[in-house]
Amino acid sequence: MTDPTLPGALRTRERLELLEEGLLAPWAERSAASRGREAPERPARLRTEFQRDRDRILHCAAFRKLEYKTQVYVTHEGDFFRTRLTHTLEVAQIARTIGRALGLNNDLVEAIALAHDLGHTPFGHTGEAVLDELLADGFEHNAQSLRVVEVLEERFHDRPGLNLSWEVREGIAHHSKACSPAVRRYFNGGQPSLEAQVVDLADEIAYNHHDLDDALGMGLLTAELLGELDWLAAIWHEERERLPAGSTFSHVRNRFLGALMDRMVDDAVGEIARAIEEQAIDSPVAVRAAGGRLVRFSPPMDACQRQLRDFLMARVYRHPTTLRMQHKAAGFFRRLFELYRGHPELLPLVFQGRLERDGLERVLTDFLSGMTDRACLQQYRELFEPDA
Repeated sequence: MTDPTLPGALRTRERLELLEEGLLAPWAERSAASRGREAPERPARLRTEFQRDRDRILHCAAFRKLEYKTQVYVTHEGDFFRTRLTHTLEVAQIARTIGRALGLNNDLVEAIALAHDLGHTPFGHTGEAVLDELLADGFEHNAQSLRVVEVLEERFHDRPGLNLSWEVREGIAHHSKACSPAVRRYFNGGQPSLEAQVVDLADEIAYNHHDLDDALGMGLLTAELLGELDWLAAIWHEERERLPAGSTFSHVRNRFLGALMDRMVDDAVGEIARAIEEQAIDSPVAVRAAGGRLVRFSPPMDACQRQLRDFLMARVYRHPTTLRMQHKAAGFFRRLFELYRGHPELLPLVFQGRLERDGLERVLTDFLSGMTDRACLQQYRELFEPDA
């Protein structure tokens, strides 16, 4: 919709939409063709619909909290290890690289990537596992991420949530293979957009890449242990040979991780392009009607990724150092949950005010999953330590 109050040169959104039409691939989503928002809004003058979504996510409170939520290692273990925020930024960067190569709508890619983990608990997957165990209906972080953007964020005076476009909300819903009633309305029997599929694969690439990096940095992994996977060791030795004599372990590690990332991303782009060509994908409608997901690794790389996940599980996630952190986190997160479930009068007043409307378990889920690691630790000290 053109804004008649602006001279042509200042109709930025309209020009951006025309650029999308000319620059994006036929299978990419277009901002102007969005299914819209639950509450209609006047289009922005300077941004497309997906750019506006990205900015709302970037400025919301839940996004800022990701800085103090664990990825694998709790935040006080060191300043250089990934947090949920740095993971999110890495996913966005990888997804944009893939999206750019395939002619996708990178504003939509970025919006989905920035929002995909907003509902994650403190203490990484440990916190998620505890809530999944203790809640009658279980816990899905993609469903909680949807709840964050649709209900919990407070941006408008007359409605809850961020009022994001349907395409961004669909991408959040499809981030996990689980399908609770909360996310089922975004599953219509077809495939999600290519932009959503790319974010999902970028999440896997980021996990494997940065968990290797952090484990090497902590000393949980060594160059010798990488030899358990021949293809991984081959990349390490190849990059070490490219460096001059006397190069440090850190130099080799950085070159190795960069080469590994390049191989994973290059493989994904090539395989996705082949799938698009083989299935004659020529529109977003064709993407959704495809018989399966188009975004994937080649069979050889997919096998390598499965080996890498198994290797990380055995050598990193089940390492005594990691397990000790997870055990401690699970213990006091579970104890907090049980205390608040038995004594809801201890909840902050704003959450007590939601009990009648939402029920105790829903309120506990929103309260505890929305906490950062350090806020959770502080709550624990105040509630259980006598001198706090």
